[in-house]
Amino acid sequence: MNLITNIVVAGVLMSYLGTGVASEQHHLEDSHNHGSVATNPREKDSHEDESSVVTISPAQERLASITVEPLNAKKMEYQVYSPGEVKANGYTSYIVSPRVDSVVIRRHVALGDHVDEGQLLVTLFSERVAEAQGAFRIANAEWRRVNLLGRKAVGDKRFVLAKTVYETSFSRLLVYGLSKEAVISLVAVGDETRDPVLGEYTLVANSRGVVLSDDFHQGQRVESGDSLIELTQEDTLWVEARLAPNTSIQLPLGTKAQINVGGNIFDANVVQAAHTIDPKTRTRIVRLLVNNESHQLHPGQFADVYFLFKTETPVLAVPETALMRSADGDWVVFVSEKEGRENTEAKTFSAKEVELGRFFGEWREIIGVEPGSRVVMTGAFFVASEIAKSGFDPHNH
Repeated sequence: MNLITNIVVAGVLMSYLGTGVASEQHHLEDSHNHGSVATNPREKDSHEDESSVVTISPAQERLASITVEPLNAKKMEYQVYSPGEVKANGYTSYIVSPRVDSVVIRRHVALGDHVDEGQLLVTLFSERVAEAQGAFRIANAEWRRVNLLGRKAVGDKRFVLAKTVYETSFSRLLVYGLSKEAVISLVAVGDETRDPVLGEYTLVANSRGVVLSDDFHQGQRVESGDSLIELTQEDTLWVEARLAPNTSIQLPLGTKAQINVGGNIFDANVVQAAHTIDPKTRTRIVRLLVNNESHQLHPGQFADVYFLFKTETPVLAVPETALMRSADGDWVVFVSEKEGRENTEAKTFSAKEVELGRFFGEWREIIGVEPGSRVVMTGAFFVASEIAKSGFDPHNH
């Protein structure tokens, strides 16, 4: 038993001594390594500085199409995009509809037709119109008789009554949609066989335009107020742009914009901006007016809307091609240390870390570079690759 106990104790002591020796050896190695680093405190910084600077010859500069320009602050133009749709100009559009319940007898125009003011559109029949036309004929006959006899002969009461009934019946037919010419033709003296059929009346165009819709059929019964034909003048159209409800962009009346429809560009300006959110699309609608005298645009077409703006104060900005990512993922531009004489001297370029600001189309605002610095505007990728090659260590040190 004592022999076994002695063997166990001896094993524990040997294990402890081995661990202590290994720990001491590891401590000595660490001390040696730390000491060697401390003897060269600037070695790492020196390598980092050298890895972000490169010298490029004039031949390389020409081959890579490198252009260097001074960075000056200037007012930048930029665009804000929104999807949109071409709409008929509601202020120059006209809906043709019956004023009383009627039946469609015949149409006179079709979809897409260009019509002039006063042109016949659709003929309808209505029982109420027939009654009103008959009442007008009776009122007209009475008024002509009373007017012929004179006010003194018939008395004031009969004279005023006849005139009032005549004017009321005349106005009622106008309200029903008949033109003045159509009403007068009901009592015109002439060939009795050509008298208009009572109850028939024709709706005419109140303005020139294009037939955008004609959703009806001959023989169809239509109710008062039903839309039969929609006319619009296509000289000017609306474009409704839809913005996200949380967009903070300000679009005062008159804001300029460009409309892209099928690759064709049109100028437009803001005429209305809604202050409510569309309950169906959950977007804010901004309405623009676009000139369409060439009749290239048509309601229903989708459009790309680009609102045009300019910064209020000058800013420092570079093309997107001038921006590169550094090894640690930061954005950098490359600055020329000297200009060189007549492009005959090699130039030294260094990477300058920047912060990005607003978008200006293909340009981007940058922060962190002094105004007047000579920045690589094109060819930055070549400069970045040369810097990357110069920082490569074949011995992996």
